[in-house]
Amino acid sequence: MKATKIKHERKSPVKVIPISFLLAILVGTGLLMLPFSTVPGEETDIITALFTATTSICVTGLVVVDTCSHWTLFGHIVILLLIQIGGLGVVAVGAMFMMVRKKKLTLEDRVLLGSSLNIDKSGGLLAFLIKIFKGTFLVEGVGAVLYSAKFVPLLGLKGLWASVFNSVSAFCNAGMDIIGPDSMISFQDSPYLLGVTMALIVLGGLGFVVWFDMIGGIRTGLKRRLPLCTVIDHLSEHSKLVLTMTGLLILTGTIGIFAAEYYNFATIGNMSLSGKLANSLFQSVTLRTAGFASVPQESLTELSCLICYILMFIGGSPVGTAGGIKTVTAFLVFRNALSYVRGNKESVVFRRRVPEEMIRKAAAIVFVSCCVACVMTLLLVAIEDIPLVNALFEILSALGTVGLSRGVTPGLGTVGRLIVIIAMYLGRIGPISMAVFFAKTAGKENKVRHADGVFYVG
Repeated sequence: MKATKIKHERKSPVKVIPISFLLAILVGTGLLMLPFSTVPGEETDIITALFTATTSICVTGLVVVDTCSHWTLFGHIVILLLIQIGGLGVVAVGAMFMMVRKKKLTLEDRVLLGSSLNIDKSGGLLAFLIKIFKGTFLVEGVGAVLYSAKFVPLLGLKGLWASVFNSVSAFCNAGMDIIGPDSMISFQDSPYLLGVTMALIVLGGLGFVVWFDMIGGIRTGLKRRLPLCTVIDHLSEHSKLVLTMTGLLILTGTIGIFAAEYYNFATIGNMSLSGKLANSLFQSVTLRTAGFASVPQESLTELSCLICYILMFIGGSPVGTAGGIKTVTAFLVFRNALSYVRGNKESVVFRRRVPEEMIRKAAAIVFVSCCVACVMTLLLVAIEDIPLVNALFEILSALGTVGLSRGVTPGLGTVGRLIVIIAMYLGRIGPISMAVFFAKTAGKENKVRHADGVFYVG
């Protein structure tokens, strides 16, 4: 009995998931420290390697050196593999390798896998994992082909590798690229490249559950010749909520940034109306934890920064490659508050009641994320001589695994970089681990029923 308990604790998702990401970061750091990972003439110290490995495995995108010019082909391959592993999840990739080697996954392994994917699904979990990998590689492959139509004529054979790298990075919401030092700013007048990048970002940020629900709904609709409204109505409440929140956040973000930057000649002020709309849309989409930039982030107005803070904090959707507290989490907290104000006894979304435990979990994630953001921002401001608006932007970008920066990252000192490294790590594993922790320990508090206390709030 005692041995079984020790084994169970050893495989506890609360411990295994953070440790798996930490080990991947350390391995990545070691590989990037190798002499042939760095271009001759450049130097890579341990903090630079650690920062780059962390930003890659956490699919963040913040960098202290130019990814294109600092690293060799080997270094780029290491970074790309870390991005792919980080996007899919270390535990998920490990489980896939076990399946390829025809090793049987135990029940504990399946529980761990479900926790890493942040889903409660037990039946058909391995089939679901295979579908995730097939879907990921298919979308990334299509994205690489679409990118190559522009990058190959521009860069020659290097354009093929750049297309693959960009496709994986965009789908995994990493925001790193090897096409130059200024991200997508050189292509801000190319609706084609902006469109391909946005499509990959949104697909990665929607979440795999929504993917397969939509594909199943479309297939059923075509087979039975159902109207579009009926197909949408038959989607799960989760999928409908994710699609609604994603569309709403992208739309409001686009309108807000368009209005705030319309006369800002350092960003979109000199563009045509279509160019302003396209780049405002791109900025709104990339804030969903992607990290590609088509305009200089340090030139954004303070109003745009406020919009960025909100969108970066929320991030993408559950069971996908994006970070942040997630769209569903943010909505559940908002819906619970609205239900209380209206005097409703329960929160209802698409004619379905939201379990109280889910609302408690969402509130805990938001609260802890806010606390971490405040502490990290205060530390960065205290240690580095940078304005609060830039420090908050940097920390929220790291915690939301976004990767956008107002030019702060490369100039940070060693301690400042370590703070951002910790923020990126917590941002990648924090929401997942916190959700599992609260779900795991919820039952322990219910063994003893205490008398109601008298408290005054509001």
